[in-house]
Amino acid sequence: MTYRLICDSCTDLPTELRADPCIRKVPLTIQVGAETVVDGEDFRQGELLQKMRAWPDAPKTACPSPSMYLEQFLDGGDNYVITLSGQLSGSYNAAMQARAIYREEGGGGNVHVFNSRSASSGQAQIALLVRELAGRGLPFAQVVEKTEAYINRMKTLFVLENLDNLRKNGRLTRMQALVTGALRVKLLCGATPEGEIEKLGQGLSIRQTLARMVSRMAEDAEHAGRRLILAHCNCQERAESLRETIQKRCRFGEILIVSTGGISTVYADDGGIVAAY
Repeated sequence: MTYRLICDSCTDLPTELRADPCIRKVPLTIQVGAETVVDGEDFRQGELLQKMRAWPDAPKTACPSPSMYLEQFLDGGDNYVITLSGQLSGSYNAAMQARAIYREEGGGGNVHVFNSRSASSGQAQIALLVRELAGRGLPFAQVVEKTEAYINRMKTLFVLENLDNLRKNGRLTRMQALVTGALRVKLLCGATPEGEIEKLGQGLSIRQTLARMVSRMAEDAEHAGRRLILAHCNCQERAESLRETIQKRCRFGEILIVSTGGISTVYADDGGIVAAY
């Protein structure tokens, strides 16, 4: 059966996959002052970062409507939807509403919505797996089962230069917000099994905190042979240097580097790194 992979725009795919006809992106939007930026094909990272620096308040983000998901469903085919963590965005709920409407209206295809419980590179990992499994012709139920099992064991880690946008938009716990507001430290954060953000460590510099992230990966015996995806926000050289360090200390089977799209850029901010494996 033919399939379609539908991702919200926080899914930071490798460049070569963006033209895949089986993949469709559903855009979120970003509000910076009075201006609305659509996180679509015309997104320009440099322009958004410049607008964010010029505006004193944190940008606001808005999830897609159910109808935006609904119009991407392939009737008569297998539809796999990947969204931001349901704990961080309404995108998952919007996709679930679209699925319910599709069924009520007698849609003839299969639809499953994957709550990534992650973001950015984590969503990209799920998309690559679904594409591989569905491309091999596996039945819909098997693709869903294997992908949900992968989500349950996936790890997401990130280190950001600036946590202000996460803090001001309520994406951090009260304790994390107090720490980041009171101390000039860089936090090593990760995703909980439920898809919330948790603090895993801290350092006095971005370099020190990234080193702690690498140490955490190296100590995790489950990483061996897996694919690692590093999403970077406007810091290609930092990402490439980090990849070299990881290759020396870890045993990943493959390490990919991708650039953040609009939503990931808002929250990772200039210089941020999001890793998933």
